[in-house]
Amino acid sequence: MNLSTDDLVEVLEATWPAAAQRRDGPFLLKLSPGGGKRVTAARLLGEAFQPADLDRAEAAMRDAGQPPLFQLAPGQAALDTALAAHGYAVVDETLFMTCDLAPLCDIDVPRLTAFDIWPPLAVQQELWAEAGIGPDRLAVMARCTEPHRSLMGRDRDRVAGAGFVACHKSVAMVHALETRPAFRGRGVATRMMGQAARWAATRGARHMALAVTKANTGARTFYRGLGMAERPGYTYRIGTQE
Repeated sequence: MNLSTDDLVEVLEATWPAAAQRRDGPFLLKLSPGGGKRVTAARLLGEAFQPADLDRAEAAMRDAGQPPLFQLAPGQAALDTALAAHGYAVVDETLFMTCDLAPLCDIDVPRLTAFDIWPPLAVQQELWAEAGIGPDRLAVMARCTEPHRSLMGRDRDRVAGAGFVACHKSVAMVHALETRPAFRGRGVATRMMGQAARWAATRGARHMALAVTKANTGARTFYRGLGMAERPGYTYRIGTQE
């Protein structure tokens, strides 16, 4: 599998889209009412920029009511240094994790334990809300124009997990995968990943991917157990809210 960080960022932006985005000089600005860092962080296209470009991007984000936030890819040391000098703090160092899709399709998913459906049911939305995934992130899912489905996991006759999967080109990416605490360790997330893979295979996907914060060691261990490998991702730097 030969997916670069740039490839995976493209999949991320296609499957978890901002409400609006525009190019401003060397920066891609993502503007969204909430929805999290993935849909509000500016991204440098290439390596070259001028101080005025940085100032203009920062002003545009503030004008949109967003804190100034930048997503840095590996190798963007000059931007990292400039943001640090402006007092931007590092937050949420993030990795990509990927694997071939076929092994995930072999996960045993007993009948009535995992589903892919659209639109998500109220019980899924309630579960997401318990995990801090509210209306703004549900709006991100709804505006995705790539093939997509919500995931629902059941255990002991109860809704135990929820997630979202979408496909871009040959890659399926999972977002917002959550299991209720009382059901963790019972294979709910594993079965949802298997269901996601089976659905993605019908859309022609050959790879599975997701983004996870470096600090989330529990999730990283889980995904490695499914055969997913860690790949370079990105880091956010956030400015002060004025």
